[in-house]
Amino acid sequence: MSKVEIIGPKERLLEVLALLRERGTLQIEPEVREFAGPEEEWKPQPLVLHGRELAERLFLEHMLQRIDELLQCLPPLQVRKSYLTPIPVLDALAGLVEKHATMCREWQGKQRLLLHTRDDLERSIAFLKVVEPLIQTMRGRTSLEFIGITIRDKDAAQEMMEHVARMTSGRCEFASTLAEDGTLVGVIATPRELAEKVRQTLSAEHVPELPLPGEIRDLPLPERIRVLKEKQESIPAELAALQAKLEEFTRRWRAIYLRVREWIDERLTLLVSSTAVHATSMCFLIHGWTPSAGVEELRATLDQRFGGAVMVEEKEIFEEELDNVPVSLKNPAFFRPFELFARLLPLPRYTSFDPTPFIGTFFPIFFGMMLGDAGHGAVVLILSLIAGHHFAKRQIVRNAAQIMVVSSLFAIFFGILFGEFFGEFGAEMFGLRPLLLERRRSIKPMIFFTLSIGVMHVVFGLLLGVSAAIRRRTPREAAVKLINIVAIVALVLISLSIFTTFTPHALIRPLIVMVVALLPLLYIFGGLIAPLELVKNVGNIISYVRIMAIGLTSVFLATAAHRLGGMTGDIVLGTIVAGIIHAFSLVLGVFAPTIHALRLHYVEFFSKFLEHGGRKFEPLKKP
Repeated sequence: MSKVEIIGPKERLLEVLALLRERGTLQIEPEVREFAGPEEEWKPQPLVLHGRELAERLFLEHMLQRIDELLQCLPPLQVRKSYLTPIPVLDALAGLVEKHATMCREWQGKQRLLLHTRDDLERSIAFLKVVEPLIQTMRGRTSLEFIGITIRDKDAAQEMMEHVARMTSGRCEFASTLAEDGTLVGVIATPRELAEKVRQTLSAEHVPELPLPGEIRDLPLPERIRVLKEKQESIPAELAALQAKLEEFTRRWRAIYLRVREWIDERLTLLVSSTAVHATSMCFLIHGWTPSAGVEELRATLDQRFGGAVMVEEKEIFEEELDNVPVSLKNPAFFRPFELFARLLPLPRYTSFDPTPFIGTFFPIFFGMMLGDAGHGAVVLILSLIAGHHFAKRQIVRNAAQIMVVSSLFAIFFGILFGEFFGEFGAEMFGLRPLLLERRRSIKPMIFFTLSIGVMHVVFGLLLGVSAAIRRRTPREAAVKLINIVAIVALVLISLSIFTTFTPHALIRPLIVMVVALLPLLYIFGGLIAPLELVKNVGNIISYVRIMAIGLTSVFLATAAHRLGGMTGDIVLGTIVAGIIHAFSLVLGVFAPTIHALRLHYVEFFSKFLEHGGRKFEPLKKP
């Protein structure tokens, strides 16, 4: 990442910002560390919008808000792309957008009202159809007032009707039945002079009465249903007419407003970005960060566009600015999918390392060693290829599938080395034999093998930590990590002298003396905690034995599947039993190596050199 300053005539500022936004490679920094020029009037000051630019920003923000309100009212129809030049029509649209929004809101309001009316009519018609047989059984219909009610609690209904009967001195009748939704539907027949009193009682008891339009309240029941049905049947035509108006308006105006909105958004971005710029009375100064590889291209582009009037100067990055340098993860195509795992961590600092290449290199190896079965690896490979093809448009799934493709290839490779193809199936059917070692019978060699991997991985992490400490100019930290490396190598040689014949036993005493002598140095350079860090590093190395342990679990499950399938004595049943156990082993064989391989990176490896807390690179660019 490079720190750059772009300087040019003040009147070309917005043009320069537009070009930078189009390129999308510069993050503007609102603070300038140093100024050149002794006179106060020549010192760049933060640019403040005023006058015409401020009025333009306020106008465009108001316009953008109104356009968004209008677009929310329109149906999501596919419309043509508009290539309208917004500036000539902007004033005209500013006067139209409010009228258009009001008109569309009115149409939507009418639609909502019709939908609400339609739902009410459906409930009313259904209710009347249910209570019609009840009313037919009551005598003296012409002199009675009928009140429809819905009740959900049968016990409460009985108590409520007894109360109504007492209040009306028995001058009421009640009939009820169950509606389709299980609600108790009833009708109360009472003299007209008592109807209002009954309604008040029902309201006090929170018993809802069916509301009916006033114009049909006095009609006979069959006539009520007919009138309600006529109203219901007229609603779809009215809704269709309103929807047609909205769609016609959308096809005519939506593309225009979308184009104007896009232009306003770009213009506002430039105006807002200009507030992070510094300026004198005649020139502007843009201070920011850009990838180092693109500095010359940026300089050439600005020189070509503005004829040398705008200049780019690459500035020195000071030590106190290192923590403020933005970070962007950029990796080759092979490692790019592994950014999925790297992004689970906070961004590394600029002086640290991008963890992606390390995960991309070691994760598939650890995964393959733990799964270590060519048959299971082939199944994972096929499923990963299918998932990557089927979910090609979903980046997370596609990246995960690509990671599994690489990891499954390593599982096949180690499966061949270990002589495993669905456990013992490959050995019995194809005569597959281990080329390296057989994991079930070579537990001790596997422990030494995984420990040696742990030593190399941890030492490599410490070497990266030394490099990072030198870049941060912290020599004491670099010294501590170097001493840890020497101590770990000495402990490894001591272990080899004790348990093997690779190194002579005469080296044990000098190596022990050297390790003891290194402890005071750790305390001098790293403080009281430094010797404990050495113990922690040794523990981290021992953690790599999990590669062997997870691998043995996979071996034993595959072997169990093969043997249990053979014990059934039936080829069909045996295939089913073996398939179920192999499926379980495969699921476990994918998740366990993934989790533990990541843990070996996040805890044992990255802790040696990776510093979190980086600042994300957020360049000025189009959305």
